[in-house]
Amino acid sequence: MNIEVIKFDNLGRGIGYINNKIIFIPKSVPGDILKVDITLEKKNYLEGKIVEIIKPSKLRQKVICPYFDNCGGCDLLQISYTENLEYKLKKINDILNKNQITYQVKDIIKSDERYNYRNKINLKVKDGIIGFFASKSHQIIEIKNCYLCQKAINEILKDLHVLEVNNGAITIRCNYNEEVLLIIDTVDELKNIDVLLNNHKIVGIIKNNECIYGSNFFVDKIGSYLFKVSYDSFFQINPFVCEKLFLEIGKNIVNSSKVLDLYCGVGSLTLVAATNAQNAFGVEIVENAINDANTNKALNKIENINFLCADTKNVIDKINKDYNTIILDPPRSGVIKEILDKIMEEKIAKIIYISCDPNTLVRDLKILEKNYEIKKFILLDMFANCEHVESLCVLKLR
Repeated sequence: MNIEVIKFDNLGRGIGYINNKIIFIPKSVPGDILKVDITLEKKNYLEGKIVEIIKPSKLRQKVICPYFDNCGGCDLLQISYTENLEYKLKKINDILNKNQITYQVKDIIKSDERYNYRNKINLKVKDGIIGFFASKSHQIIEIKNCYLCQKAINEILKDLHVLEVNNGAITIRCNYNEEVLLIIDTVDELKNIDVLLNNHKIVGIIKNNECIYGSNFFVDKIGSYLFKVSYDSFFQINPFVCEKLFLEIGKNIVNSSKVLDLYCGVGSLTLVAATNAQNAFGVEIVENAINDANTNKALNKIENINFLCADTKNVIDKINKDYNTIILDPPRSGVIKEILDKIMEEKIAKIIYISCDPNTLVRDLKILEKNYEIKKFILLDMFANCEHVESLCVLKLR
């Protein structure tokens, strides 16, 4: 069955039509003429997979990754980096327009590296095969090299098989100094650990949340800041874009700012804000992350800052007129409504909202727009070659 791809959807899939019924085709490009198999049939839509590219789009480029056709990781390796950025701008503006939010996003911060930028990778292991899930499947695609990952990760990825893990999960994290943390979840006994230790800069191995070698953290560096990062603490995966995010945060903090950061992680954005602010206070639910944040306060010699380990839903009373700036960097699920309501009730002057999911961001903006006006909205290409996009939105009280 031959299909012409008309455009991308907001998940990075190509869209075509069969007898006026929409079909979504992963890995396709607008302008492609494709032979397609239908993989899923629903009342209102179809899903398909490429069997043959009969006539490639002018936008299609050669893919460097041998796993691309089957791997569930990247979505946009088959188009140029310029087209990647244009797609993401169109995506966010389509979502805003669909939700009647009258703001046109024009700016996107590029990643200095299209490839080899990721400092973290999550791998699955099944029957001794180490890799990623195939798209919409629990079938594992064996991976020997990932073009998105930094060199230190790819070097150790080639040697993971010596551990003889049969089933489980392996996370690899690396820092600016090419030091590696290995986080392994498995019931299997680990073999040949010395082989890895002799050939790679491993600073810690954590098995089933227990540190069995070295330390359960490393120190990373972004710009002029140092950060202790524990194995289970959140940290941005693209250090090149993260540094530019720090600069944007700094632009929106003044000497009179009193900052409350409600999803502070290891304190990275809180520390950046405190550099310019009168004072700052960070809240995070993960205990290791708060321990890291307090260490990072000392590492960076920043005194006008405090941290609290707590669930955001339990610190609503912390949101008050003592703060004139709120930083929100929530998980993909967004900010709970009670927090947003409290921010509006207290009439906090400024909100800096960082989001990795435009749909939950827009949901929350719909609540906030009653009292707040969007003053700045920029995209950050934190996830180059993937359909995901990071947003930074600055809102001021009307």
